[in-house]
Amino acid sequence: MMQEIFTALGVWNWAVLGLVLLFLELVTPGVFLIWIGFAALVTSLIAFTGLSFVESWQIQLLLFMVLSVIFVLIGRRYFNPREQSSDEPLLNRRADQLIGMRTTLEEPIVNGHGRARFDDTLWRVTGSDLPAGAVVVVREYQDGLLQVEEVK
Repeated sequence: MMQEIFTALGVWNWAVLGLVLLFLELVTPGVFLIWIGFAALVTSLIAFTGLSFVESWQIQLLLFMVLSVIFVLIGRRYFNPREQSSDEPLLNRRADQLIGMRTTLEEPIVNGHGRARFDDTLWRVTGSDLPAGAVVVVREYQDGLLQVEEVK
């Protein structure tokens, strides 16, 4: 069956596959099919040259697979930045925004644990034992707890 499809379309099968993959890239989220589509188009260009070593569909399929891997690796390396700079690096990191802020303890710190209010939220805090109403400053956020110390 595979051989019949490749024989019927000839070298156009790679151009058609490439265009279909590029179209699918437009209608699906992400950037992945574009690299495989480019591999299919390059395979079709090489097949159109009529070189004797790419006449069989098995060699064309192998060439397509190799080009797909190469293009995906190149695409991920150069067009998929891992770290994006932001003008608000702490935007979705609320606990990190609290470091250095002062507040009063809502509940006393007993045995190293208590609660402090920041805006409309109660946060679990840890530090030396202090009474409720003491003014504290946040020094660190670790393991879901704000580490605080008394302001003197």
